[in-house]
Amino acid sequence: MLDPKPAATAHTRRAFLGAAAAGLAFPTIIPGSALGLGGKVAPSNRITLAVIGTGNQGFNDIRSFLKDERVQIVAVCDVNRESKGYWEDKLGGREPARRLVDDHYGKIKDKGPGTSKGCDAVVDFREILGRADIDAVEVATPDHWHAIPVIEACKAKKDVYCQKPLSLTIAEGRAMADAAKKHGVVFQTGSQQRSDPHFRKACELVRNGRIGALKVVKVGLPGGRPDLARNADKKAVAPVPEGFDYDRWLGPAPDAPYAPARCHVNFRWIFDYSGGNVTDWGGHHPDCAQWGMGTELTGPVEIRNAKGVFAPDPLWNTATEFTFDAVYENGVVMQVANTNPMGVTFVGTEGTIHADRGKFTTDPASLHDSEIKQGEIHLYASDDHFRNFIDCVISRGPTAAPAEIAHRSITVCHLGNIAMRLGRDRLRWDPVAEKILGDDEAAAMLSRPYRSPWTLPVA
Repeated sequence: MLDPKPAATAHTRRAFLGAAAAGLAFPTIIPGSALGLGGKVAPSNRITLAVIGTGNQGFNDIRSFLKDERVQIVAVCDVNRESKGYWEDKLGGREPARRLVDDHYGKIKDKGPGTSKGCDAVVDFREILGRADIDAVEVATPDHWHAIPVIEACKAKKDVYCQKPLSLTIAEGRAMADAAKKHGVVFQTGSQQRSDPHFRKACELVRNGRIGALKVVKVGLPGGRPDLARNADKKAVAPVPEGFDYDRWLGPAPDAPYAPARCHVNFRWIFDYSGGNVTDWGGHHPDCAQWGMGTELTGPVEIRNAKGVFAPDPLWNTATEFTFDAVYENGVVMQVANTNPMGVTFVGTEGTIHADRGKFTTDPASLHDSEIKQGEIHLYASDDHFRNFIDCVISRGPTAAPAEIAHRSITVCHLGNIAMRLGRDRLRWDPVAEKILGDDEAAAMLSRPYRSPWTLPVA
């Protein structure tokens, strides 16, 4: 695979903003408002952003970034020109994304850099990474297409917002986290529940011992293979639509004939591209479980009691029902199952806390309003995941969901999938060396071969 030309290391906007941040006696994370960036922002000082992958989540994320006046979206990239077949059969692709951006800036008098000719729309992500006028990228491609552009973006010194789940395999996740660290880029994973104050407060209560000694953490994820694109009846081989570079969409994944139900959004239900709901939601609830457990930079030592149901299907093959236990060195057990209540339930010797999106409950109820006092553990505070990323691009501080933490969280789910697919009742895991012990067949599944000519980049 050809490497893009490295971008200039001294970006004008980032250099100016970073220098401004360094000159202020503030904590590491500095909101743009503290730098005079809360209102109108001079076009030359905006963070220039490109979005790679504009079908489902990427299209929605564009809307979120457009709300931030410190950001200028200058390019979008997707292998699909334009079609339906995305969420609820909605329209997606690079051309709808380009129109969304151009329409937004067309209504603004002070449009910013690069907009006299409009937002660029390209097929090959390497065109974006080779541009010195782009500060940051979002990678919102299918899971099997995360590692290559992320690592190449790090090498090109672009700050990265990567959608969850971070990786397709544990080996990819390690390579991505290492690349972000080596090249000193700001990295945000789209595990946005870390910017939910309810999850944060629930985890703070657990970390500060409000429920006594933590014993069990019950993680609830959805089961099944929902027809998100409304094309479950289109699994037969079909002609590749005009304007869709299907070979490039497959990329490093094994060669396979085109079918509408294989691509765009329902890719989640095929192991060549994703891990089903175990990993699709694994970037959320297991991540918050680790946050509350204080195990963000490590992982379990065993996977036990893994059981999965893989309903027969001509195309989709991920688990429709699943359960597995991740056992940690201190004896705490994370129980992941589609039959658990959605969200995360922390069970301690003196109480229980359940957190889900937008709410948390406690038993006893009096724990709910317990104050986290000065001197106690206060977790990273972010109330807007996208603005937090831009805050950190400016300040050069750590984000709410860095690559290393996202890698450790999704590793739990990858291990669960490996155990279920192989029918293993027990897998031993070394979280320091990141190796499966005593099971060569399982260890081989920590990575996957890439289809030529694609290779996992060396950071």
